[in-house]
Amino acid sequence: MARRSLSNCRVVITGASSGIGRELGLAFARRGSRVLLTARREQELSAVAAECRQCGATAEALAGDVTDPLFRAALVERAVALWEGIDVLVNNAGISAHGRFAESDESTLRQILEVNFFAATELTRLALPLLRQSRQAAIVNMSSIIGHRGLPLNSEYAASKFALRGWSESLRAELAADGVEVLIVSPGTTETEFFDHLIAKRGELPWGESTAIPAAAVAEQTVRALERGRREIFPNWRGRALVAVNRLFPGLVDRALAKFLAASNNR
Repeated sequence: MARRSLSNCRVVITGASSGIGRELGLAFARRGSRVLLTARREQELSAVAAECRQCGATAEALAGDVTDPLFRAALVERAVALWEGIDVLVNNAGISAHGRFAESDESTLRQILEVNFFAATELTRLALPLLRQSRQAAIVNMSSIIGHRGLPLNSEYAASKFALRGWSESLRAELAADGVEVLIVSPGTTETEFFDHLIAKRGELPWGESTAIPAAAVAEQTVRALERGRREIFPNWRGRALVAVNRLFPGLVDRALAKFLAASNNR
């Protein structure tokens, strides 16, 4: 039995113009939620909102940059103007880079942290007074398997997702008395445009194109977990296996990754 009904639920989703964010919007829409979608690409975002409406849901779009404090405030104000509150906040917006840390730079690290971590924390801070007023409040933070086990050539992204997960766990305990639940979603490789929009790419991933799962599958599992009051989910079984092995044999995983990276450099 579902613990939470999403019918008529007021949902704000960041990074909603494509990929997992788009599919989350549609998944909530199919359950009768009211969705406020945001992302930087206005045309794509408007198209997603139109798709949500075709599902019979109320859907609004507000394009902007979630790293901008003024836009974050405007987003929360829009939710208040539309629905007088927020029931579910989904922090999904994210960016990444690929390459060795020593060959990268400070600006890349800071940009990734601004989008993946600080935008989520500060939007949540603004939304908390509204979430505390809801009877079915939840925060959904889209982390990653790389937020459990860092991988080579993804150091900045790993740092942002480790930070997001640690903050989420702390927040969950702090908000328990207020009835605000926190769901962490840690998918592995997903079929999205994510790797087409890296802010820096210095070489190819050594493991090539690993088996990915559809963004729609991640979104459906996320919404189902929210309905059931779950704390964290791993939509990709390969990612879950990596986390389990790393927990038991971290040294083995370290050596395997180092050996694999060295072998790829010698090809």
